[in-house]
Amino acid sequence: MTGTLLQSRPAEESAADPLLATVVTSPPDGLHSWVVVDSLADGMAMGGTRMTESVTEDEVKNLARAMTTKLALAGLPIGGAKAGIRAVPGRRDETLRAFGRSVAPLLHGGVYLGCDLGTTHADRDVFFAEAGYDVLRDTRIPRLPTDWADFWKPLVDITGYGVSVGTLAAVDSRSDTGSCRVAVQGFGTVGRAVAKTLENHGHRIVAVADVEGTVHDPRGLPVADLLAATNSAGTIDRGRLPDSVTVHGEPEAWLDVDADVLVLAAAGDAVRADNVDRIRARIVVEGGNLCCTAEAKKAMAARGVALVPDVVANVGGAAVTGCVLTGTVPYDLPHKEMVNWLFDWVGDRVRRNSEDVLEIAAAGSADPVSDLLAHRAKAR
Repeated sequence: MTGTLLQSRPAEESAADPLLATVVTSPPDGLHSWVVVDSLADGMAMGGTRMTESVTEDEVKNLARAMTTKLALAGLPIGGAKAGIRAVPGRRDETLRAFGRSVAPLLHGGVYLGCDLGTTHADRDVFFAEAGYDVLRDTRIPRLPTDWADFWKPLVDITGYGVSVGTLAAVDSRSDTGSCRVAVQGFGTVGRAVAKTLENHGHRIVAVADVEGTVHDPRGLPVADLLAATNSAGTIDRGRLPDSVTVHGEPEAWLDVDADVLVLAAAGDAVRADNVDRIRARIVVEGGNLCCTAEAKKAMAARGVALVPDVVANVGGAAVTGCVLTGTVPYDLPHKEMVNWLFDWVGDRVRRNSEDVLEIAAAGSADPVSDLLAHRAKAR
């Protein structure tokens, strides 16, 4: 099976079913996984590889569809895909190798599967090697001026940067909003980047949530101290926080924080029909994938809450990969200048898309993202 055998569908077109949804298993190696190709453009698709103990086929399908939409909004000529591996404790390496052998035809056929939640570049290298695939030798892709790992090092905050840009665009869209009180749910790479950027723009970070609960100070958390007390997994050492900080152990205490802006930067389905009414913020930004259910989005729209969706805000990493795979990035630039170009490119796309989606939503659209894509398709 190869990507070129799949019937292409333009990324901006919607369909009830993906082009390809397949179960990939190897019981002797503990492998149970799914690969979904939602769309192809110019014979290519891309998406990350999620590896958790609870990943499901429906989750992978939804993420692949979201990837299609992200890339279409960014104007990149490549389709959306996603892979999900059910993690088995103690069998990581053999599972990744079995996955690589199984998806080799897709990788060689134009379906790029990179990193996502639960996987690293080192993991990607494992299943690429087992598949006999090297992105630097793929003749469809222009060659980078450096190896893939070095290329990505200065881009580690690109997704958080995009989320910050989307948040600032939403704040600017509210004429009555000055310096804002911001709550950040999730303090991994994205959440930390958002906290730093928004504080630098004069906004107060009043609450941050991690896996152990929520830390809160209505006068503003000391972000530098918070970052120093946070490990690489995004968990805050409560013992290193000032006495002015209140610690809440209740898992969803972040919902009740009196804030102007809520940035969601953790797991999917964090905001649902059963908890959406607890949100006090007037601006919500999906900094992670699929943070809000469809029912929650409808409820927020009915209350006049401005929402910057994940397919607009959480696009940085996907956009960089898409720029590389499609040759959009100017390959003649030195590495440092290329990185600056990518930050500017992502910022411009996120800002424009945020402004457009918010404007369409304010006009009463029930599905502002679809309406925006339809409008742009007609304009071409």
